[in-house]
Amino acid sequence: MAVQTIGVIGAGLMGNGIAHVSAVAGFNVVLADVAIERCEKARATIEANLGRQLAKGAITEADMQAALARITLTTDFADFRDADLVIEAATENEAIKRDIFAKLGAVLKPEAMIASNTSSISITRLAAATDRPDRFIGMHFFNPVPVMKLVEIITGLATSADTAAAVTEAARRMGKTVVAAGDSPTFIVNRILCPMLNEAIFALGEGLGSIEDIDMGMKLGANHPMGPLTLADFVGLDTLLAVMRVMQEGFGDPKYRPAPLLVKYVEAGWYGKKSGRGFYDYSGDKPVPTR
Repeated sequence: MAVQTIGVIGAGLMGNGIAHVSAVAGFNVVLADVAIERCEKARATIEANLGRQLAKGAITEADMQAALARITLTTDFADFRDADLVIEAATENEAIKRDIFAKLGAVLKPEAMIASNTSSISITRLAAATDRPDRFIGMHFFNPVPVMKLVEIITGLATSADTAAAVTEAARRMGKTVVAAGDSPTFIVNRILCPMLNEAIFALGEGLGSIEDIDMGMKLGANHPMGPLTLADFVGLDTLLAVMRVMQEGFGDPKYRPAPLLVKYVEAGWYGKKSGRGFYDYSGDKPVPTR
């Protein structure tokens, strides 16, 4: 089925990015959240990011205005009635996601597909909370969505080949490169990445090195574009903790135990860049280590 209208659930960091690239690609977009103020904030972020693309010559003024005109804001799932594909980008909490999927069945047209932007949770298990497991799939974008080129497409046990083909084509139309990942906890990228970030936090907690030295060591010693503690702040420490817990539960292996310092930072509300404080303090002109 060709996708023309995309619903996006969640107007946060990931949701507004997904809405952005979808609108630029020519899809009609319905962006939903629990409060219209969140949606309006997301639209302002999209407009600002489009403005940056305009300044760089990546898009024209006409492209920018057309993309903004394709975005509709709502707090009512009933506005997804014409959607061909709904992408859920809510917080990485399985109970919240399952509740969303249970409600969607009553408003979506029978042929509509559902994708989850989950970074770690079983697609097969989430699909079981819907009325259409054959039209349910994982569509994992990376932050920041307008910049990062990759999308992981994850098929569950019941996902049909037609659904996989249609969603893959939609992702490619957004300008993304697609990799197919198996339905195993955290898929491909986070299976490799998150334990590395977690290990860097263990090293920091054990006093092996300072925040700056650990980050500089991996940048210059492994040729990474940013250090692991900086990257953890960008991912979101709450998200990283949720992913590590999914891995620990899914694999039953103690090597996936979350670092105690990671747990402490999340308990303190230090989630990283999005909260203004994580391993670095972002309140000034330049990030400053918090330890």
